[in-house]
Amino acid sequence: MSGVDWIDLWNYVWSNQGELSHMVWQHITLVLLATVVATFGGVSLGILITRPGFQWLRQPVMVPCNVGQVVPSLAILSLMMPLLGIGFRPAFFAILIYILLPITRNTYVGIREVDPAAIEAARGMGMSGWQILTRLELPLAGHVILAGIRTSMVIAVGVATLATFIGAGGLGDLIDRGLSLMNPTYLYTGAILVALLAIGIEIGLSRLEKHLVPKGLSE
Repeated sequence: MSGVDWIDLWNYVWSNQGELSHMVWQHITLVLLATVVATFGGVSLGILITRPGFQWLRQPVMVPCNVGQVVPSLAILSLMMPLLGIGFRPAFFAILIYILLPITRNTYVGIREVDPAAIEAARGMGMSGWQILTRLELPLAGHVILAGIRTSMVIAVGVATLATFIGAGGLGDLIDRGLSLMNPTYLYTGAILVALLAIGIEIGLSRLEKHLVPKGLSE
């Protein structure tokens, strides 16, 4: 495979905006849906295993999440195929499994790092367990939780490129086409778009974190 001709690459992008937009939209849809579900599930699990009476669930929850991180993403995608066939569904569940750990772990760690003295003071003021969670623990743990979500979403962008191997579409189609045809224009276009998407998500969520996290807690 020869080096990329940047003029050919630009001409290809300009001439195929519709197809590329469709691939980008497929990729974003897959990443967003998996991240939303993983965020809901991961934050819920992270909160649950910090509650008195439920801390025994920490190992049963975290061990499967850790296993999901250790197993290569392509292997998880392959394991989903016998269960769910090919297409969007197996890719969605494979990405969900792969990105659940950072959100669950960061939620748990963020809440556990809240100063116990602050929690005791809140109880002394008559706050209920729900009020302590929503008004004290989650705001103070927000920067750690959001860091887990940001990490998971960036990971999801990369894993979603492998979804092409089970017929889920996305920018992985373009990269696979470039490798199959030994065409650097396809390969570099797909790789650049994936990189730009990951960078955009990182920057966007970093800025969102500054607005959502109480001032002085984002460092």
